[in-house]
Parts: sequence; C-alpha cells; structure tokens
Amino acid sequence: MEEKDLKILAQNLCNPEGKKGIEIGEMMNATNIGMTLESIHAMAMEDNENILEIGHGNAAHVNSLLHVARNIKYIGIDISETMHHEARKLNAEFKDHAEFVLYEGDKLPFEDEVFDKIFTVNTVYFWKNPIGFLNEIYRVLKDNGTFVLAFGQKKFMEKLPFTAYHFKLYSNEDLEEVISQSQFKRMKISEKEEEIKSKTGEELIKRIYTVLTIKK
Repeated sequence: MEEKDLKILAQNLCNPEGKKGIEIGEMMNATNIGMTLESIHAMAMEDNENILEIGHGNAAHVNSLLHVARNIKYIGIDISETMHHEARKLNAEFKDHAEFVLYEGDKLPFEDEVFDKIFTVNTVYFWKNPIGFLNEIYRVLKDNGTFVLAFGQKKFMEKLPFTAYHFKLYSNEDLEEVISQSQFKRMKISEKEEEIKSKTGEELIKRIYTVLTIKK
C-alpha cells in the first residue's frame, strides 16, 4: 500500500467519511469485534443500566450489547457524521433502547453522573487532550461506575504502517501514567491476544491489546 493510501486509511480510521468511510466502518467492526465484546464483558452490565460508548463506528455490535442484560439504555457518540448515520440506519429496530449522538470530540454533551458504565475501543490514539477527556468521562460517570478502555499496545501498533499518521500510541505504562494524572485512580489491566485480518487487507496478524477496567 502506497503512502497516500496509508494516509487515507489512517484518516478514515480516525474519522470515517463518505463512501470510503462506510467501507472502513464495516472493516473496523469486523476487525474490532473481539475487542468490543471483551470490553462489553469487562463492564459487567446489569439490568436497567445507562451505557455510553465513545466512538461507536457503525455500531453493528449494539444488538449483542442490548441482549447482555434487561432494559439497557445505550447511547453512542462519534465525531464522524458518516458513522452517525450508518449506526442509526443499522440499529433502527432498537431505537427505543439505542440513541446516537454526533459530537465535537472534546466535551461530552451530557450532565454529570448520567452513566453506569462507559466504554471505548481503539479511540484513545486520537484524543487531543487525554487527561482532560478522561476527566470528562469521570464527570459523566455515576459514583461507583465503571469505565472500560481497550487499545492496541504500542509494541504491536507501531508495526502497522498506517499508525505513522494521526495516531498517538501507548504502552500499558504510558496509559497508566496518563490515567494517574486524571481523577480516576483505580484500574485493572488485562492483556489479550487475537488473530485478525490486517486493516491493509494483506495478511492475518496477531494483535496484542489491553482492556483497562477503570473505577471511579
């Protein structure tokens, strides 16, 4: 894949746009589904909870999430207008339990202490102000709430050609340090491995990733 194509891929992984963005959204859902399901499991959802997902992509996984517990209220937010429309289209049958919100990416458009659980998969690389954004997540999370953050580890991600553009990569230690500077103080680290098709579509690769379960 040439440099210009890698740049287009990286930009669309950050903020999918248009027809190409829809294709990237489908690919992201396929390659990230393992991380997403692990994150949903780590939240330990219970009946009647309010769930927030940051960076929902095409949200083809929402059906699985809504069936984990009874009467779940899910809200997904994304900076991509393309993904916002795709998520609403793909989840039209769940409109009574799933809502999608377009936002700017810095401030969460919610009141304090709204959500029981919050999760995000493969978005931390694009946060402009990680400590400030973590404090925003802390603000909208209820007391005793759980925040789950899943990310590809730096030692794996830096081998991928497209991460040279738009990505800020983290090791476990890097993110522990960032989180320690936020209002969050307690976390559990779980390392995972899985085999996936590469986002350049060229081969199967072994992904090393981390699921952080962070408590308020």
